[in-house]
Amino acid sequence: MPSQRFSRQASLRAVDRATGDLRRGDPVLVRPDVGPALLIMAAESAADQGLDRMISLGGGVPSVILTGQRAVTLGLSMKADGVLLLRLAKRPEAGWIRAMADPLESVPEGSLDGVEGPHFDEDSKTGAVAATRLLKLARLLPAALAIEVERPLATDRLAANSDILSVAAFDIDHYQAHAARSLRRVADARVPLDGAEVTDIVAFRPTDGGQEHLAIIIGTPAPDQPVLVRLHSECFTGDLLGSLRCDCGPQLRGAVSEIAKQGGGILLYLAQEGRGIGLINKLRAYQLQDADFDTVDANEMLGYDADERLYLPAAEMLGQLGFSRVRLMTNNPEKVGDLNAMGIDVVERVPHIFPANGHNEFYLRTKKLRTGHLI
Repeated sequence: MPSQRFSRQASLRAVDRATGDLRRGDPVLVRPDVGPALLIMAAESAADQGLDRMISLGGGVPSVILTGQRAVTLGLSMKADGVLLLRLAKRPEAGWIRAMADPLESVPEGSLDGVEGPHFDEDSKTGAVAATRLLKLARLLPAALAIEVERPLATDRLAANSDILSVAAFDIDHYQAHAARSLRRVADARVPLDGAEVTDIVAFRPTDGGQEHLAIIIGTPAPDQPVLVRLHSECFTGDLLGSLRCDCGPQLRGAVSEIAKQGGGILLYLAQEGRGIGLINKLRAYQLQDADFDTVDANEMLGYDADERLYLPAAEMLGQLGFSRVRLMTNNPEKVGDLNAMGIDVVERVPHIFPANGHNEFYLRTKKLRTGHLI
């Protein structure tokens, strides 16, 4: 219905704009359906001037929102799930806030003494969960400064008089699903590849103008037959630079070669760098791995889940291309289950394994032992 499409478009734009404001270090107002609104700022962007402005706008001392994973790393919690709140007695220093978010910085010894928490009032929890999701969408460390703002008059005045973007928690929670379902073909071209000269690339973009995903169609696969498909999350370091820390480059080029050898198929190139945490956070995770933490631990120390990827965009793209039955090239059983749950019939799992190279043995072993890959 037109009214639903307009509402969905407005919510997509609001969330997209909010992620941009957070990346610039600006505060954003998150409005849950119930309970107080939260004026939030990304902890990793905390600076004295911005912190002073936020306190002036919100009229109180900010609290700190952390994911359960990050709280465990800081020794503040035994549970690595959900979100947690630390109430502060006085204005925090910007450097301390950044250290609370980033495991590559040191929190000064004793600086957590007297901090109240971690805990959550039930009325604040919905907004806090949405706040961390918004930070993840912005590819920022999922830790925030937050000041509760009473509703409705206070939130209306704040948004109207201070140029603060206001976004509903509901829109944040449903952003990824709405964005995936709004994907539209925006360009396609014949692009001969080495070893697969009959190849077309089709670009898909969500209607909020967000990140594009690509369908690389090799040969002329028949829609009435199960099509050989590889879901490949982008990896700048592995795909483009040939990094030896992962197996992404060989998997990408190997998939193109195997699809061409079998007469055709589709490689979906998904904009989900670093298992969905983004390139900058992936580089941070690499620093932690250099200190002997594995890739799962590193992601969780940053406040993320071990894998933040979503495969609804892949299902949407396949549907628009006319394919509903696939032979999926993967070592990850979760991809099979996720695609099946989204209406794509995975009739066969095709193993896609490459040997270690002397630098990625630890990474491959972690995938097998901790994330269930069949390697």
